[in-house]
Amino acid sequence: MADTKVFIVDDSAVVRQVLTGLLDSLPGVTVIGAAPDPIFAMTRMEKDWPDVIILDIEMPRMDGITFLKKLMHERPTPVVICSTLTAKGAEVTMQAMSAGAVDIITKPTVNLKGFLQDSKTLLADAIKGAAHARLKKTGPPPSKSQIDGSPKLNADAILAPSNRTAMSETTDQVVAIGTSTGGTQALEYVLTRLPRTTPGIVVVQHMPEAFTAAFAKRLDSLCQITVKEAEQNDRVIPGLALIAPGGKHMLLRRSGAQYRVEIKDGPLVSRHRPSVDVLFRSTAQAAGKNALGIIMTGMGDDGAHGLKELHDTGALTIAQDEASCVVYGMPKEAVKLGGTDGELPLSAIPNLIIQSPSRGKFLKG
Repeated sequence: MADTKVFIVDDSAVVRQVLTGLLDSLPGVTVIGAAPDPIFAMTRMEKDWPDVIILDIEMPRMDGITFLKKLMHERPTPVVICSTLTAKGAEVTMQAMSAGAVDIITKPTVNLKGFLQDSKTLLADAIKGAAHARLKKTGPPPSKSQIDGSPKLNADAILAPSNRTAMSETTDQVVAIGTSTGGTQALEYVLTRLPRTTPGIVVVQHMPEAFTAAFAKRLDSLCQITVKEAEQNDRVIPGLALIAPGGKHMLLRRSGAQYRVEIKDGPLVSRHRPSVDVLFRSTAQAAGKNALGIIMTGMGDDGAHGLKELHDTGALTIAQDEASCVVYGMPKEAVKLGGTDGELPLSAIPNLIIQSPSRGKFLKG
């Protein structure tokens, strides 16, 4: 199989140099060029078009968001955003994700080289996921495998499995959603179509810390329901969606007849923090058959085992179908494990969430 061809667009010579060296060291990845801004990049890429573009946001002559929108309209190509860990940077990066970028690589304002050296596995996963992304043209724009050898942990590292079924004193429903590559656009599609009467929602979207707050804030500005980055002991109530904070695991807990979330540190699970497996396992234990589990577009298998545990409690569990996924990885693995009741296109998922409570509880069939 041919190497994945990567082109880097960043106005920092240091970033271009460090990223080029790191990416060329990854198996199955070849950097075919780098440019300080999109104008130079377009000229260079016409001679040899890349499979994946790594793109900065703030650059001279043309900013990254303008370039991204132009690219998605004229020649859709998987783009991984390389952005700084700042509040301003996070808000702008969310605009880029909404415009069609498939993933984020963070870069700090200090010790850049050391940070990127420590992030080889994340870089490899981001590029692998982007290379498998299926993109469509948008409307007209406005005027190598695991590298570090560390063990891949499962949800046991955070929450022990349990044969105990969820207590049945409550009939309150909860919706648990897990997603990764392509998930920012998919979540925006789903959440913006839900009414305020929607059951409480808990979401894990694979995203670095410092970006989930901006992501939640953006969604909140677009949705009828309230969307916020989850905090320790937040209640899960109708009309509210809680987004797991980047760099932390989120678990669903029962407190009497109420659902609350626990935010906790811990190792990477299924190579992620937050992990969908952790959320789904905790949902199985806290809500059981009163839950609706949905796994959407994403690279890898995080969430597949947790969804199977949720499914085995009697909960309704659904995977986004292949045709509507940007990357059909996580849903595919969930289906293979037998952890789903079926697959639905993205366009049908909001209606599933809306209709289920009208039947009094989430029922199969």
